[in-house]
Amino acid sequence: MAWHKPTSLAQAMQSLRLTSTLTKPSSQASRTTLNTLRTRTYATEAESVPAAAAPEINFGAFSQKPARIIPSSPSYFSGSPRFIDHVLQLEALQAKHASLPTVATSEAPRMAWFKLAQFRDFVGEPVPMKKYKSLVKILQRLNRIQPDMVPVEVRDTLAAFLRPGNPYAVENVPRTVDENGRARGKGKRKESSAVVQLVEGEGEVLVNGKSLVEAFKRVHDRESALWALRCTQRLDKYNAWITVRGGGVTGQAEAITLALGRALLLHEPGLKPILRKAGAITVDARRVERKKPGHVKARKMPTWVKR
Repeated sequence: MAWHKPTSLAQAMQSLRLTSTLTKPSSQASRTTLNTLRTRTYATEAESVPAAAAPEINFGAFSQKPARIIPSSPSYFSGSPRFIDHVLQLEALQAKHASLPTVATSEAPRMAWFKLAQFRDFVGEPVPMKKYKSLVKILQRLNRIQPDMVPVEVRDTLAAFLRPGNPYAVENVPRTVDENGRARGKGKRKESSAVVQLVEGEGEVLVNGKSLVEAFKRVHDRESALWALRCTQRLDKYNAWITVRGGGVTGQAEAITLALGRALLLHEPGLKPILRKAGAITVDARRVERKKPGHVKARKMPTWVKR
C-alpha cells in the first residue's frame, strides 16, 4: 500500500502539520463569533421608537354598496308588484287613521272609482276582479271617514283612484220639456233602440214616418208599443214621433214602450207609480242565450238513445 512507502509517510506527516496550523486561527475566529453572539441584542431589547397612533376610522366615508342589486319595491318578486304596493299603501293609511270617526255609507261622498279596465291600464298589470274588489273595499272604508276630519294624505290618495271627470262631482240637471213642448225619451230592448218625441195632441203616432198599423202588423206589437199611453189613459192626448232601429219586430215594440214611458214622465211626473207598476219604465236587460255545441238549442239536449 501507499502508506508502507517512506515517501508517502513523509508526505502524510507534512499534511498533518499544515492542518494543525490552519485549524488554530479558525478556532480563535469561532471563539470571537461566540462572544459576539453572547453580547448580541435582540429586537425586544432595542430602543423603542415613538410611533404615532392611527387615525380613527370614519365608517361614513365608505361607500355603502350592496352585495347584490336590491329591488326598488318589496313586492318586486310578486306577480303584480304595483298592485301590491297600492294595497300596502292603502292598508297602512287605514291602520294609521283607524281611530277617526266615520259616517254611514249613505252619508259618505259619492266617488267614481276606476273601472277594472281603467285600473289595469293605470297599474299596467292584469289585476283579477276579485283582488280589485278588495282594493275598492279599502277605498270605500277610507272614504267613510267624517268629511270634516279627513287628512290631506287620505284625500290625495283617494283622488288618485278616481275616474277622470267624476260623474258624481256634477249634479245632474233634471230633464224637462223643451221650448216647443217636446219631451224626448230613449229606450232599448235586445238589439233594438228607439227615440220618442212626445207632444200634446190628438193621439197621432208615426213610426219611422209610417203609421202604427204599417209599422207593426200584429195587434200585440201595436198594443205593446203604446202600452205606456194605454195604461195611463192618455192615448188621445199626445202625438208621438218615433224613430226605431235594429233588432226584430218584438224588440222594436218593447223598445218603444220604454222610450214612450220615459217621455211621458217629463210631461206628467205624477204618473211614475202607475207606469212603474205597469212595467212601462222598467228596463228589461234579458238577452237571447247562445246555442252551445252538442245541444239542439241553447239548453235542449238531443234525445238519449241506448243503442
